Amino acid sequence: MLTLDMSMAKIFIGVAWPYANGPIHVGHMAGCNLPPDIFRKYHRMKGNEVLMVSGSDMHGTPVTVKAEKEGISPLELARKYHEMNVKALSDFGIEFDLFLSTEDPTHIAEVKKLFLRLLERGYLYEKEMELPFCPKCNRTLPDRYVEGECPHCHFEKARGDQCEKCGKLMDPDMLIGLRCIACGTAPEFVRRNHFFFRLSAQEEPLKEWMAPMNHWRPHVLNFSRMYLESGLKDRPVTRDTTYGIEIPVAGHDDKRIYVWFEAFMGYYTMAVKWADGDLRKFESFWKNPECRHYYFLGKDNIPFHTIFWPAVLKSLDWGLNLPYDVPANAYLKYAGEQFSKSRGVSIDIKDIVVKFDPDAMRYFMTTTMPENRDTDFTWDDFITRNNSELVATYGNFVHRALSFTHRNFGEIPAGVMDSGASTEMKNALEEVAQHLEKCEFKNAIRRAMELARFGNQYIDSKAPWKQLKESRDECANTLFTSLSISKALSVIMAPFMPFSSQRLWASLGEPGKVLDARWESALEPIQAGRKLAEPLPLFRKLEIEDTVKLEAKKMDPPQAGGLDKLDLRVGEVKTANDHPDADKLVVLTVDVGTEVRQLCAGLKKHYPIAEFVGKKIIVVCNLQPAKLRGVMSEGMLLAASEGDVVSLLQPPQDSKPGDRVDGTTAAPQITINDFSAFPLQTGQDRNAEYVSPDGKHHALTVGGKPIGTDRNVGPGAKIK
Repeated sequence: MLTLDMSMAKIFIGVAWPYANGPIHVGHMAGCNLPPDIFRKYHRMKGNEVLMVSGSDMHGTPVTVKAEKEGISPLELARKYHEMNVKALSDFGIEFDLFLSTEDPTHIAEVKKLFLRLLERGYLYEKEMELPFCPKCNRTLPDRYVEGECPHCHFEKARGDQCEKCGKLMDPDMLIGLRCIACGTAPEFVRRNHFFFRLSAQEEPLKEWMAPMNHWRPHVLNFSRMYLESGLKDRPVTRDTTYGIEIPVAGHDDKRIYVWFEAFMGYYTMAVKWADGDLRKFESFWKNPECRHYYFLGKDNIPFHTIFWPAVLKSLDWGLNLPYDVPANAYLKYAGEQFSKSRGVSIDIKDIVVKFDPDAMRYFMTTTMPENRDTDFTWDDFITRNNSELVATYGNFVHRALSFTHRNFGEIPAGVMDSGASTEMKNALEEVAQHLEKCEFKNAIRRAMELARFGNQYIDSKAPWKQLKESRDECANTLFTSLSISKALSVIMAPFMPFSSQRLWASLGEPGKVLDARWESALEPIQAGRKLAEPLPLFRKLEIEDTVKLEAKKMDPPQAGGLDKLDLRVGEVKTANDHPDADKLVVLTVDVGTEVRQLCAGLKKHYPIAEFVGKKIIVVCNLQPAKLRGVMSEGMLLAASEGDVVSLLQPPQDSKPGDRVDGTTAAPQITINDFSAFPLQTGQDRNAEYVSPDGKHHALTVGGKPIGTDRNVGPGAKIK
């Protein structure tokens, strides 16, 4: 492992550039925004010089795709979301030394210089390549304009540059059933001339450079070494478009620099911008061998930061620093599905900061951070951790200490520090620091929380309410020690939870900002004699009802033919039982073709339980799972309701479990609110139908045969 004395070190932090095609969401924050912010805050408190940069990627194809859907220019859309995200990051407590965008003039100018330098050194060259061309849209199709089935994991909506599910990089011609995302047409392939980066030339140098990097996270190192061992191929760095950074070579007006090649250059260009013409200032971070470079990103970006970016830096031959560590996180998922703006799976940070104390979410994200493997976000876990750890442990300790002192002394009493508590504070400070040095954020905050638990145990063991009656001096010692622990917690927790740490810091009468305090000041005893204001609770208890308006799944309103937003399948009921804790619910196991699912349905008073077994039904298979009175329900069966009459939808007699309702697909997960946007009802013939916003009625069929109802309901009965 590489070693460096971390006292008064220089740290450069590059944070992956988010596409400016939508609001920053929980997945972004847990994956690549919160970890570097914690890291930056800690190192600044240690007295280290830190430069952390990032910005909005304005030129990616996700931006142009979204702009076309919204009917506005890509630049207009990108600027809108850039401004929105800058505010959301700030409101969440994320601090950068520079966060601009790929529209910045310095970025554009420096990218062109880097392009020409690589061309001059022979690492860029032109050659002909095949590109997908949509005859209906009459244009070549960049990576995100095509979809198909991944040849590796068989995900049905893999993109032309990368499979979002397995993370494998793609070329469009690798996809099975390739189609244009705009019109669904199977593209033709045409030949175009483009610039390529000679990545293959850096294969052996990269292997040599990567050999000692055993301090990398195992999944980052293994993925990168496997990628290298599979052999590096030259990659195109320009594309057919007129949006983006122009190629600084005559005769290429209809092409632009490919965003994958441009975006990571932003780490360099933002440092140039920050230095503002001071070469020594710039080189102190980019040519100083004592400066460590860290890159924070999601696992889908690993090869761009451990292979492509180091290859570019080497090819420039300017003696620029290479990455020291790339602590890429895995995915934070929601009900097993990856958060994704382009897929419509999102809990937006701009909404989080309005509804909750940002620190509550910062704490939860840190404790569940997907450092080495994918983890799931659930509202139940968020509420539980907030209430049992922030409120009942950390918040409870500091509020007990402050409120008892305020009530009985009115000021911080003079006292003697407990030696055992002093040792615990020192150990906590050192161990949290050790974890943070290694980018082990989950372990770091767990150790910090142990100090809060110690504080509660200390107060319980000393019982100051008894000491107050027996020895006021002993009580003063206990409270002096408890408030010193509280001060230590305000410092140690500051990188993780800056807002609550500042509130606690101020409640203790400490001057200025806690983030400006030295890390070691956590061990300095509290100053006696300061008057205390009546303390307020540091955190508030939450109920699950607090989360109901923050949907994790968002989708466009259904349009004509919009049934492709639903995954409706024929299911066959295998078992039926009473719900253990709900009189109106039945618990069914249902074969939906590829698996057997458990469903809860409020049909007990409408159908005898014995009648369910063997019955074929229609199941909404992409509905977000939910617990109903403690029992998990993995979908929803459909029935028509008219007054007191409830009638299950009846698939055609020859249908089999797993047969899909015509027009529906293996669509992304939706919420019950999303589903309610679809006006499903019975038609004049009492068969099931969908009414699109244009007023047209579309029969629901399986294999072309209508789906009926098994009881007599009239036309217009709502299906739910």
